[in-house]
Amino acid sequence: MTSRLEELRDRIAELRQEIDDEIARRRARFHYRLERGRAVFEKEVQARHRAARVPLLRFLARTRPLVLLTAPVIYALIVPFLLLDLCVSLYQAICFPVYGIGKVRRGDYIVMDRHRLAYLNGLQKLNCIYCGYCNGIIAYTREIAARTEQYWCPIKHARRTRDHHDRYSGFMDFGDAEAFDTRLAELRALLADETSAKSTHRSE
Repeated sequence: MTSRLEELRDRIAELRQEIDDEIARRRARFHYRLERGRAVFEKEVQARHRAARVPLLRFLARTRPLVLLTAPVIYALIVPFLLLDLCVSLYQAICFPVYGIGKVRRGDYIVMDRHRLAYLNGLQKLNCIYCGYCNGIIAYTREIAARTEQYWCPIKHARRTRDHHDRYSGFMDFGDAEAFDTRLAELRALLADETSAKSTHRSE
């Protein structure tokens, strides 16, 4: 029998699919198509984009001085983000095969394509690359952490969390001691099933 929680999870998945479908429909409005994962605009649209670009010097001239002064602070964060990328990638490469957990694909989370838009100047393109990488690393790390949590401690918190990951709603209820052993095995088996499904898909 399907629980209310499972019904809500399914509904959330349906809504996300509807959002993805709507984004796909909007591509026609902005006159681009995807070829091998890359957006390709019509020539007339590309020309309009180039015409709309704000030159770098004009862009900098209308930027508040205090914003410019904070630039070294935000760009310095590339160091911890690179270290985080390295550390979580090594962690899953070493530990996930031992646990039987399917590895998270970086390319599913780190997407850097906005710098190809012709209406952005050089600095704006750099910023888009930087934001795409850093936010992608956060999402990539979160999924690695979520799979780890599902393997070791898939129990909901007693307190409400503000923004939990997608796997959290399938975790065991706080205080449900009777279900812990059996549900732990089931949730770990789901991670193993993900590994098998990925292997089967690659072999087809």
